[in-house]
Amino acid sequence: MKRIIFAFALCLFLSSSFGSVSVSAQKVAVKTNLLYDATATINLGLEIALAPKWTLDVSGNYNAWDFGNDRKWKHFLVQPEARYWLCEKFNGHFFGLHAHGGEFNVGNACTPLNLFGDCRNTRHEGWYYGAGISYGYQWVLGKRWNIELSAGIGYVGSDYDEYESPRCGAWLGSAHRDWFGPTKASVSIIYIIR
Repeated sequence: MKRIIFAFALCLFLSSSFGSVSVSAQKVAVKTNLLYDATATINLGLEIALAPKWTLDVSGNYNAWDFGNDRKWKHFLVQPEARYWLCEKFNGHFFGLHAHGGEFNVGNACTPLNLFGDCRNTRHEGWYYGAGISYGYQWVLGKRWNIELSAGIGYVGSDYDEYESPRCGAWLGSAHRDWFGPTKASVSIIYIIR
C-alpha cells in the first residue's frame, strides 16, 4: 500500500512541478499499447499536455485471465511518466521519467528474463514497484491520430510469496528481488481528444 501511495504522490509532484494543468487549452490523448493487447492485457493510457514541451502520461494495465494447464499470468500495473519533448508535444522525439507499481500472481509460466528462477513448479504472488527512464518517438498520422514507439530501462523491486505449485501449493516462504533492466516497451495507437 505504501508503494501505491508513493506512486500517486510522485504523479502529483510531477504534475505540480511542471506548472498548472489547464486541460481546456491543452491537448489530451488516449492510447492503447499494442504489445499489451497482443498478450490479452487490457490497457489504457491518458496523456495530458502540461506545458509547451512537457506532458504527463499515465497508463494502466490489467490481466486477470487464467490459461490452460494451471498456468496464470495475472497482474495489474500503473505507470505514470513525465515526458520532455525535443520539438513539440505529441510529435517527434521525447525523453521520459517513469514510476511503476502493481501486483502479480504468476504460476507455471516463466517470466521475462527468468526473474523468479524455477517457474514451472512454483507460483509467485506479490507486489512490484520501481522507476526508470525512457526514450520514444511519436509520428503524426492525421489530425487526431498518432503512433508511438518507446522503450525504457530502470529498477524494479519486488516483494512476494512463493508457493510450491501453481494451484493450492504449500507456502515456501517470502522473498525480495531487485532487478535492473528493461522496464517499458510500447507500440501505441493514440487518439488525440483535443
